[in-house]
Amino acid sequence: MTTPTLSAAGLLKRYGRVTAIDGADFEVFPGEVLAVVGDNGAGKTSLIKALSGALIPDAGEIRVDGEPVRFRSPLDARRCGIETVHQDLALAPAQDIAANMFLGRERRRAGALGSVLRAVDRAAMRAEAQRVLDELGVQVKSIAQPVETLSGGQRQGVAVARAAAFGSKAVIMDEPTAALGVAEAGKVLELIDRIRARGLPVVLISHNMPHVFDIADRIHVHRLGKRAAVVSPRSHDMSQVVGLITGALEPGQDGALRAVSGARRTGPDR
Repeated sequence: MTTPTLSAAGLLKRYGRVTAIDGADFEVFPGEVLAVVGDNGAGKTSLIKALSGALIPDAGEIRVDGEPVRFRSPLDARRCGIETVHQDLALAPAQDIAANMFLGRERRRAGALGSVLRAVDRAAMRAEAQRVLDELGVQVKSIAQPVETLSGGQRQGVAVARAAAFGSKAVIMDEPTAALGVAEAGKVLELIDRIRARGLPVVLISHNMPHVFDIADRIHVHRLGKRAAVVSPRSHDMSQVVGLITGALEPGQDGALRAVSGARRTGPDR
């Protein structure tokens, strides 16, 4: 079996009497898109925060390439090659595309200008940013244009390209198509597919079931603070996944789905 690129076992996080993560397990393998789905309040956000270093679990273990790690901040996760694209994108609108691609990781000029005066090598950053955008098929008029002049899809493309440029182990994307139209959402899905083709696993958190079934290799269903099931979009249909999300269905020991008597049958919030 291939070693998971990023995995977790028995993660636990409590806030007083509220349990946000209840012994959660997780694993994503090289070169796959893993969709994480679940109802609001299921604990998806807390799980992803733990995996990206934004939350320190009370118990459990996180591993990168099979080796135990302990993230005390998002910077620790980034140092291990885990990049996250948040819903707010974390872009600086007045800065140009290249500056946003290297935000917090600016390249310094050679010699005393860089080491002493801390001068930024804008030409090198723009050249590298253009190379990454071209490789991933993100089209913009100019690498020097401010991010505030870009469309929503282009901004999403810049944020995803930044994660792909610096992520060496996994890219986590939180609802990357939520605020986009049909055409722009399609381009983001194409971008995710290109990242997968490079061998970099993508963790996709989404409420959009058609997008999940269009792009995911496996679907991690999160419910009541833990992993309820992991299914394939090739073997399970959309209604079955919604049933797992709401608790109307649960997996049996043989992998077959069983109806749960009296379970709530409403779908996830969109």
